[in-house]
Amino acid sequence: MPLRFRQVHLDFHTSPDIPGIGAEFDATEFADTLEKASVDSITCFGRCHHGWLYYNSKAHPERVHPQLANRNLLPEQIAACHAKGIRVPIYLTVQWDDYTAERHPEWLMIDEEGRQHGTKPFEAGFYRVLDVFHPGYRQFLFDHVKDLFACVSDVDGLFFDIVGTRVSFAPHWIAAMDAAGLNPQDASDRQRFATQVIQEWQAEMTAFVRTLNPDCTIFYNSGHVGTRHRSESESYSHWELESLPSGGWGYLHFPQAQRYARTLGLPCLGMTGKFHTSWGDFHSFKNPAALEFECFHMLALGAQCSIGDQLHPSGKIDAATYELIGGVYGQVKAKEPWCVGATPVTDVALMTSEEFTEYTPSGGRNIAHLHGAIRMLQELGAQFDIVDSQSDWMRYKLLILPDEIPFNTRMSSKLDAFVYNGGTVIASYKSGLDSDGQFATRELGVKAIGDAPFSPDFIVPGNGIGESLPKTGHVMYQKALEVEPASGGSVLCWTDVPYFNRTWRHFCSHAHTPSSGERKYPAVVASGAGIYFAHPIFRQYQLNAPLWVKTMLKDAISQLLPKPVLSVKGPSSLLATLNKQEAENRHIVHLLHYIPERRGQAFDVIEDVIPVHNIAVTARVGQPVSSVKLVPSGEVLEFVSEAGAVKFTVPTVNGHAMIELAAD
Repeated sequence: MPLRFRQVHLDFHTSPDIPGIGAEFDATEFADTLEKASVDSITCFGRCHHGWLYYNSKAHPERVHPQLANRNLLPEQIAACHAKGIRVPIYLTVQWDDYTAERHPEWLMIDEEGRQHGTKPFEAGFYRVLDVFHPGYRQFLFDHVKDLFACVSDVDGLFFDIVGTRVSFAPHWIAAMDAAGLNPQDASDRQRFATQVIQEWQAEMTAFVRTLNPDCTIFYNSGHVGTRHRSESESYSHWELESLPSGGWGYLHFPQAQRYARTLGLPCLGMTGKFHTSWGDFHSFKNPAALEFECFHMLALGAQCSIGDQLHPSGKIDAATYELIGGVYGQVKAKEPWCVGATPVTDVALMTSEEFTEYTPSGGRNIAHLHGAIRMLQELGAQFDIVDSQSDWMRYKLLILPDEIPFNTRMSSKLDAFVYNGGTVIASYKSGLDSDGQFATRELGVKAIGDAPFSPDFIVPGNGIGESLPKTGHVMYQKALEVEPASGGSVLCWTDVPYFNRTWRHFCSHAHTPSSGERKYPAVVASGAGIYFAHPIFRQYQLNAPLWVKTMLKDAISQLLPKPVLSVKGPSSLLATLNKQEAENRHIVHLLHYIPERRGQAFDVIEDVIPVHNIAVTARVGQPVSSVKLVPSGEVLEFVSEAGAVKFTVPTVNGHAMIELAAD
């Protein structure tokens, strides 16, 4: 069952202490409001985090919400939507369920202190974590899904929520680890077993669902899609990328997740929210410009759209919310023909370190050097995917290894093959080092000495790196790795060092000691394969965004990739992507100009849409182009073709512009 472009994820976590649940639900009003807002798919609730069911369960009637005025709420939602051609996946909670946690404490996961995972006594919340490895709860989940299909017809899809890789110290976990030959006292073994538990449960559940419905969509949500999902993708029909920028994810998380997930071979659905903050923020409204950007960004990166909402306990759909959503989804509907089946056109691969980092509850979604790299590459207009060690690097011309990508013999051999086939590489800091602290690859042209003796120190631009910068020291706040050129390596930029490191014994002024002018060790080294930076330039940019760091990276990319697939002359706040619709034999350029601002302390917001004008674009699409026009308006743009490139100017980008490049 194909995904839709205009989905709503309709939360309904509803307290048993509120009367009249669903009493004001009107099926006709519900479906008409959705249709008017151009919604073509909506996730509705089967079971919520409070643990209640919203259909007339045969197997578990005691779990039907005690205040539910209409015990057929979910079936009536489905029937009303299906009459309008709107699909309805069903939401089922997994690891959070307050009803179950209260009645079956033996089914809860146990933390390292021997306590129940999650919400403490006398705290508000339903966040105690249930254990899918416990035989009792595991059996309940299968019985629950069977009951759902027996009670609800026409199941379009299942959205299993809160399916995280969590470690438990319960006795049955420890016994199972012992039986499997794993050490319960070893953190890596515990994590390995936890991953195995969740992957096996997902595989079993998917196989079970397929006996009940061979076609419905299936997704397991953990709040992030990352490298661990590669090995479990057969349990999924698609990816849903929960990423509310105001809810703790931030505006860099969606590109991190989507630029990786889209390489895994399954359809992708982006997910933001209509809330000003995050889930459960009743009677709040996201700024329209922010909701536009978040949805149009999904389209630009090859994803379909989902907007989170929460239905009022009364069951009455909120007209103001769907005026907001409809204002955006009406535009998405008009843009949709140029997004169906679109695939990204990229020439740069950015390596993620997520597969090498220890699992955290945030799921690897806050990696500083990766976010710094995403930020710089987007600001520079690079067309890039995010890859891991299992990806096909041969699809790209340039591979970027940001700051801390550990290497081994297999990775080194893979890089050798990539370079042998014409690929180039940019690496920084400790990327390429093996477990012994030595470079596992010769392709970077450097030999590791150890941590640099001075910090901060100062890069002096030269030899094509930092050409537009003054030829003097530029401070690098993060400590470098001291290296020396190896066979085939040549120094492009040197590091000047301060008079001394700042300590209580000797210091100067308010911050760091100034440069002594002494040239000490290499800062940037070129090899036959590419360019190496000794400093952690990507983490540095994420921390405080020195323009000189981005300028030097820009020059390095220009040396190694002189003819990128897409070049755009505009402000650094302009986001540009290139997609291809193979069936229509055309390419689509997306230009977005929305500027997130930190107006409150907690998160970035977007309020104003600031137009930009006369944006010059050069695209190398590998085939002759017969026409260039703005879509969906159809306005024709003049263009020239020369040396395999198509050049044109976009008069105005007012938030989002899409340009169709039709082939001959």
